Amino acid sequence: RDAIDASHYPVFHQVEGVRLLDAAGVNARWAGSLRDTPIQLFEAGTEKPHKQAGHTVDATQLLEWELKDCLLGLIRDLFGSDLQYRWVDAYFPFTHPSWELEIQYQGQWMEMLGCGIMRQELLHQGGVPEKIGWAFGLGLERLAMKLYEIPDIRIFWSQDSGFLSQFQTDDIDQVIKYKAVSKYPQCINDISFWLPQEGSEYSSNDFFDLVRSIGGDLVEQVVLVDSFYHEKKQKHSHCYRIVYRSTEKTLTQEEANEIHKHIENQATSRLKVQIR
Repeated sequence: RDAIDASHYPVFHQVEGVRLLDAAGVNARWAGSLRDTPIQLFEAGTEKPHKQAGHTVDATQLLEWELKDCLLGLIRDLFGSDLQYRWVDAYFPFTHPSWELEIQYQGQWMEMLGCGIMRQELLHQGGVPEKIGWAFGLGLERLAMKLYEIPDIRIFWSQDSGFLSQFQTDDIDQVIKYKAVSKYPQCINDISFWLPQEGSEYSSNDFFDLVRSIGGDLVEQVVLVDSFYHEKKQKHSHCYRIVYRSTEKTLTQEEANEIHKHIENQATSRLKVQIR
C-alpha cells in the first residue's frame, strides 16, 4: 500500500516465519480425531480460490486451521482474548490461499499480519518437494501501536527523546503506554558537578526532586549521562542532561537557561554539590 497515514507507511519492519510439514506431520495433527484414513497432501488438480492445483482440500484446510489458530493465539496473548478481529481474504505472490488478520484499533480495522499457504513451487525449488507449509509476516510497528497505544505509525520515525525515552526499561513485562509529546521544540542543558565529600549523603533522586520542584512541567526529562571518579581530586562527578519543553508554546533557550541557572544555585546550596 502506498498510502501514508496514521496506520500506513512505505517503510516498515517485519518478522517473517515459515512452518513446514511432511505427510507424517500433517497426520500427527489429526491424531485422536475420528478420521479413519490418513490425509493425502498432493493431487493432480486445478487451482481454485480455496486451494492450489497440487494440494488436496483436506491438507489445505488443515494448514489453514493451524496457521489461523497459531497466529490468532499470538495476537490474543499480546492484546487479550476479548480482542475484536476478522480474517480477510488477500493476495500475496508467494502464498495461496492468503489472508490478512485485522483487529479493531481506534474505531477502525487495522491489518496486523499477512499469511497464507506457501506456493508449492517454492518448496520444490528449495529442495523439499515432499512438504507443504504456511508462512506469515508480522508488521512490528502495527504490533507496537496496539501494544503501547501509539496513535500514528509515523511517530516511530521520530528522533525526539521525549518519545524514545518512554520505552527504556529493564523489565520487559512492564506495562508502558505512550504519552503524547509536545509539538514544540526541546531545549537541552547539561549540568555537571562534584558530589559532596565522603560522609555527606547524596542521592540522584534528591537531584531529580530538586529539578522537578523548580522546573515543574517545563522539565520533560532528567537523565544521568555520565559518572566518574577523579583519582587526583578524590571526588565523584555526575553529569545530568535536563530536557526542557513547554506543552503550550515554544520555550526559548534564554528561558530554559534561566531555569537551569536557578537549578544550579539550588543544587549548590541545598545538596552541597560543587558545579564544575
